Amino acid sequence: MYQKFKRSNLLNTTKITSKLACALLTLQLMSVSTANALEVLSAKELASHCALLSTNPQGVDGQYCVRYIQGFIDGAIATDARVMLNAENAISGNESFSERALRTRMPSRVDRSRAAKLAGFCLGDPLPLRDVVDVVVADLTAQQVSDAKDEPAMEVVYKSLLKNYPCTQ
Repeated sequence: MYQKFKRSNLLNTTKITSKLACALLTLQLMSVSTANALEVLSAKELASHCALLSTNPQGVDGQYCVRYIQGFIDGAIATDARVMLNAENAISGNESFSERALRTRMPSRVDRSRAAKLAGFCLGDPLPLRDVVDVVVADLTAQQVSDAKDEPAMEVVYKSLLKNYPCTQ
């Protein structure tokens, strides 16, 4: 009799504990704030990192500056190449499985070159990343001195690339 009571008591405790845990988890999920959009990096913030590039290029701030600009360029070209290939495929009509397989693989160097024109800037090959970064940083610094408004960093980087590396064809 004692064993039955002990097992029944244990089962009741387990049920109550699981219900409490579920209620606690639900309350925690309800108290979590909703996800916000990605915070946009301002030109002023990027300029503060890039200001330390010349004195300490291997430092955290210098590398942040270089990698931000490199990521912007890589993202613009990769996205434009994918959009270009998808648009060309939509125009051409139905595609076979093998055509789709080829299209969904990484774009070739030729595709990236053609797509760069969509972005509006053409860097050419080979062009050292540090040369591009130095040009963009100079424009970023000049913009911070001459402009009172603080634009998003991506706008300033894009304008600099458009101005300094236009597509000639």
